[in-house]
Amino acid sequence: MRKIRLFIASSLDGYIARTSGEVDWLFTDADYGYTEFFDSIDTVLMGGKTYRQIQEFGEYPYKGKKGFVFSKTMQGKNDDVEFVGEDIKNFTDKLRNQSGGDIWLVGGAEIIHYFIKDGLLDELILAIHPIILGDGIPLIVRDASLETKLELKEVKRFDSGLLQVSYNLTN
Repeated sequence: MRKIRLFIASSLDGYIARTSGEVDWLFTDADYGYTEFFDSIDTVLMGGKTYRQIQEFGEYPYKGKKGFVFSKTMQGKNDDVEFVGEDIKNFTDKLRNQSGGDIWLVGGAEIIHYFIKDGLLDELILAIHPIILGDGIPLIVRDASLETKLELKEVKRFDSGLLQVSYNLTN
């Protein structure tokens, strides 16, 4: 069965973007394991808000990977992604049982919440940037019923101050 992996960055205080959606605070001075991770996946999943944000960056960044966007309003497909309006769990279960590489849950916060809550996420790789934003879009939507145990796999420390922490989720 294919693994669903969340590879994402956050500020020290747990935000994945500024309230405006800007990610100008992210380090771009090194690879931080991105290329190795990107080569290990062949499919990307994301929510509609994340997809719309990505479109503002210019060229679609996940060329060569099969892309799915969960959305109730966008339909069909284009050169980069297919829009999925059906039940997320049913779709994801079918996708996981197909042959292929691992699956990257790109984000954002609402879809991450759903995947954790429904036990669909297998691994979390979090790049913690040494900055406190004070406000923004949270990595995980607050929800007391979301309590999930994590098993530490690895911690990498970079000279920039960035920490990359990898966990298995113990659904």
